[in-house]
Amino acid sequence: MSSKIVQLNESYIDSEEKQQSLYKRTLMVVSISQVFGGAGLAAGITVGALLAQQMLGTNAYAGLPTALFTLGSAGAALLVGRLSQSFGRRTGLTTGFLLGGLGAIGVIIAAIISNVFLLFLSLLVYGAGTATNLQARYAGTDLANVKQRATAVSLTMVFTTFGAVAGPNLVNVMGNVAVSIGVPSLAGPFILSAAAYILAGLVLFIMLRPDPLLIAKTIEESKTQQPEKLHTATIEQVVNKKGIFAGATIMVLTQIVMVAVMTMTPVHMRHHGHGLGEIGLVIGFHIGSMYLPSLVTGFLVDKLGRIKMAVSAGITLLLAGIVAALAPGDSIVLLVVALSLLGLGWNFGLISGTALIVDSTETSTRAKTQGTVDVLVALSGATGGVLSGMVVAGSSYETLSVAGGILALLLIPVVIWSIGSKNKQ
Repeated sequence: MSSKIVQLNESYIDSEEKQQSLYKRTLMVVSISQVFGGAGLAAGITVGALLAQQMLGTNAYAGLPTALFTLGSAGAALLVGRLSQSFGRRTGLTTGFLLGGLGAIGVIIAAIISNVFLLFLSLLVYGAGTATNLQARYAGTDLANVKQRATAVSLTMVFTTFGAVAGPNLVNVMGNVAVSIGVPSLAGPFILSAAAYILAGLVLFIMLRPDPLLIAKTIEESKTQQPEKLHTATIEQVVNKKGIFAGATIMVLTQIVMVAVMTMTPVHMRHHGHGLGEIGLVIGFHIGSMYLPSLVTGFLVDKLGRIKMAVSAGITLLLAGIVAALAPGDSIVLLVVALSLLGLGWNFGLISGTALIVDSTETSTRAKTQGTVDVLVALSGATGGVLSGMVVAGSSYETLSVAGGILALLLIPVVIWSIGSKNKQ
């Protein structure tokens, strides 16, 4: 790091005004990037399963695309976390979004030449966008105090809503654009994904200066040099491990349930004669519910506590599974309700879990730990994606929905136990 950058970073140590100013600027920049990132994520999710179904000629592996890009996001989460820890958020997040855009381009080419191997490989790379879209939420917390952390996460997620809702509702438009240039219609949304991810990366590369994580590390290093701060380090490390476990558990279980049910909903709807427009509407409501309530959720997590909102996540996901299972296949309204509850439960789980992770880490290892936890989240999503197709092929969409709701309910005793263990330290 050059001496000029070091001096710039050190200028923030004793100035809370400058820290808060950078905190607000970081939230603004990350929020802008999330508008594009949300569009890139949502467009691909909407038609990924349908594209695989069309190219493979079977429903049994319709969950494979979601599994692949969530599996790819696992590796990308580790990469983005390590890059961010070493070089700052700007480098890590920019790299992740550009890789996501490259993967989307690969999916388009695979559809044009009808190459299944290239499709699968590209979906793995496309997963980098998913991982980066999630890891961007951490950037807003780097300079936030304890009472601002969940709110900071929620603010960036609110802006993801704009792109995330627009993406699924543009599937028909992008399908028509694709056909007009000789590309299969189901590959059209990936054109939007490619452009959106690349733009998100460029926004961060150009505007995320100075880097919030590097500033936070400089501030923390100056504090740890004070003698009175040193004697509590060992105790805090023991306690923090419990908090990391609790946060990871919340996010892993909610991710499995959300991905499994979401993945098979478009296939379920296609079986009942719904078109792409109707599928896009339902998924649009789902993704909107994943992100739009974030501002209120963040406030509630900061005010009511992480654990109460995690319990609310389990209950909400159970309700989602029940409604999805009971909804007639031709009922758009009930499917919208079910998928909206599914998104809301995921939202509660992600923000409460993220806040626990931030509470339980220090800047010297924070990005690396966050990346590792997001690997687990991504792998759980991949598991949910793979199993969802198999469960529906062997049983039914209704069985999948109920099983998902029951699994989500299990996070309540697990989280209560883990926090109880923590409080005994």
